[in-house]
Amino acid sequence: MTSRAPATNLGFPRIGARRELKRALEAYWSGTTSASELANDASDLRKTRWKLQRDRGIEHIPSNDFSLYDHVLDTAIMVGAIPDRYRNAEGGLDLDGYFSMARGRGGPLPLSALEMTKWFDTNYHYIVPEIAPDQAFELTSRKPVEEFTEARELGITTRPVILGPISFLLLARSSGSSSTLRHLPPLLDVYAQVLSLLGEAGASWVQIDEPALGLDLDDDFVAAFPRAYAQLCGTSKNLKVLLATYYSGLRKNLPLAASLPISALHLDLVAEPRDLDCILEPAILPDSLSLSLGVVDGRNIWRSDLTFALNQLERARAHVGTERVLVAPSCSLLHLPVSLEKETELDPTLRSWLSFATERLNEVVTLARGLNDGASAIEDELRACRLARKSRHESPAVNDEGVQARIQSLDTTLERRVSPFSSRRERQAERIDLPVLPTTTIGSFPQTNELRVLRAQFRRQEIDARAYEDALERLIAEAIHLQEEIGLDVLVHGEFERTDMVEYFAESLRGFAFTSMGWVQSYGSRCVKPPIIFGDVSRSEPMTLRWAKFAQSLTQRPVKGMLTGPVTILAWSFVRDDEPRELVCYQIALAVRDEVCDLERSGISIIQIDEPALREELPLHLADRASYLAWAVRAFRIASSGVADHTQIHTHMCYADFGDIIEAIAAYDVDVISFEASRSKMDLLQTFVEYDYPNEIGPGIWDVHSPRIPDTDEIVELISRALCVLDATKLWVNPDCGLKTRRWEEVEPSLRNLVAATQRVRKTLAS
Repeated sequence: MTSRAPATNLGFPRIGARRELKRALEAYWSGTTSASELANDASDLRKTRWKLQRDRGIEHIPSNDFSLYDHVLDTAIMVGAIPDRYRNAEGGLDLDGYFSMARGRGGPLPLSALEMTKWFDTNYHYIVPEIAPDQAFELTSRKPVEEFTEARELGITTRPVILGPISFLLLARSSGSSSTLRHLPPLLDVYAQVLSLLGEAGASWVQIDEPALGLDLDDDFVAAFPRAYAQLCGTSKNLKVLLATYYSGLRKNLPLAASLPISALHLDLVAEPRDLDCILEPAILPDSLSLSLGVVDGRNIWRSDLTFALNQLERARAHVGTERVLVAPSCSLLHLPVSLEKETELDPTLRSWLSFATERLNEVVTLARGLNDGASAIEDELRACRLARKSRHESPAVNDEGVQARIQSLDTTLERRVSPFSSRRERQAERIDLPVLPTTTIGSFPQTNELRVLRAQFRRQEIDARAYEDALERLIAEAIHLQEEIGLDVLVHGEFERTDMVEYFAESLRGFAFTSMGWVQSYGSRCVKPPIIFGDVSRSEPMTLRWAKFAQSLTQRPVKGMLTGPVTILAWSFVRDDEPRELVCYQIALAVRDEVCDLERSGISIIQIDEPALREELPLHLADRASYLAWAVRAFRIASSGVADHTQIHTHMCYADFGDIIEAIAAYDVDVISFEASRSKMDLLQTFVEYDYPNEIGPGIWDVHSPRIPDTDEIVELISRALCVLDATKLWVNPDCGLKTRRWEEVEPSLRNLVAATQRVRKTLAS
């Protein structure tokens, strides 16, 4: 029998086609369902995913790629990296302890969650493992084996997926001062146990994900790979190891990866097509190594160029033979919506240009068939692909000459504020009378069930636009009055009109399209529905002006105009792949600039342009970062610099390590930056202090991703920590992020505590 290249997959979306996981989790957290009901819901989701992939023709189907919250957290639990404070009375970890690690706990025995940050350069968030100086690793969870066995009982033999030990240590934080890498030897013993158990359970392949190989690693981490994989690959003679890398090219780490004693190496050829040429060099590629080639995009939704992908596969086959090629997506399909099947409201022509996770499976299977049986076997699919790409290239909906002309006319005068910060600060103080340690929130308020019902009624045309807007005005008025009563200094209108901080803006921009069920997991039960940028972008109408003016008319206190920045709109959308990303970003920046100028003309004195995705978009290789940061900074400055000195510009950024982007943040030249800092206990502030960041800062002092209510003493302590390194005249007091995911029962007392704590500190400063 002739050997054939298998169609394989690295991971599939967890949330379900209708966000079944979200509903199951939130029902459990609210106490309306039990742990056993949640387990049944999760099992049903896993079965659906496995059967779908089997029925589509995938031969290497992943297992253990499912998680109730986060796969990095699952790995920490698997190896026993569980801080004592989360363990139960018996010293173990129950389901509530698991969720306490992920999202904290309120009630009489409150617990803060572990830190959370972005997963490489994606919009997925992972829970940062906490490793104690005397960490004793042990096999605490057999989840990889249990889910392999669960699939096998359905008649489906899977390829278990495990986050690699070196990537795990790189992503973890040590609660001591030493490197996490010193914990590798005992950690490997636990990994070896897991691999041995998988071999005994009947697994023939295991996928070990080491995305760290796509980074510029220091010498110690580079040296750790041969030692680690010599031990792991010798664990079970019958278990083949696929080492998976993704999100970037391996570059100088490619010879290292190819030299490991593994059975197959996965390369992300979408992120770095040149890696194929490098790996096929005879001096690099061992005769025994199979190649898993990621030739369809696991992160974006544009239909694959099947001809180009097939040519890549055929080049590999010419060097190594069909039996040593595995056809795959570039990375896990976690970052894509589940299926195009429900998108009946999309323009049919646009729909023909797209491919979601299920359609990516079809592409992988088609390419495997073309490689095995020849291009003629998939001629119909190749022809349909060519026609779709031609249609997209020639579509008048994609190209706007006016937008292109405006981009061509950009010059540096659009990128500069009139005066430096020191002068602007004086003008702003004259216009905006604020006390020391001004208090504010980041923007959004709870998205209540009442609001969801209201939106649904409007969408179904059960109420007209006037009734809908009257209801929104009532909610805004209530929020403004509550903020005044609590005592906040700078108010927000609450963003009740917005479903999402990107989709809302995109709805008023030309060049965007929207899905009905295109949900993607951001973290836990938090899902986003990225809009699709298919053409040139421009503003068709004011986006926020109506609501900002209304809110400001209700109060004498300043109300912030709330906008999303150009980099974040770009990063949190599915971006067209036929133009450089920076050009698309400049188009968005000009649209945001138009909105900023409208807000200023209407009398809004403070405008916040959120850029939580700045760090997320940062290229993984150091050599690529300067060019990205240059255009990202330019885009923000284009968006923000059209205002007078007396208008105050804020920005907000989410969980991230800011050390490698602090110069770019300073180059933004905003008057005030706020960022998430509570989970790190203000440690993130140190980067700004060491850099001597010149402008004003609002480090978050309340973790809004947790249901717990911080008490006044806790907030006083965090403010005091900030004041140890910052002058009080530069410090703002605010939550970590927007409050849309929290309930009013949590928001109101937390804000009251925030204001009370600030007033206590002000009295101390005054005395």
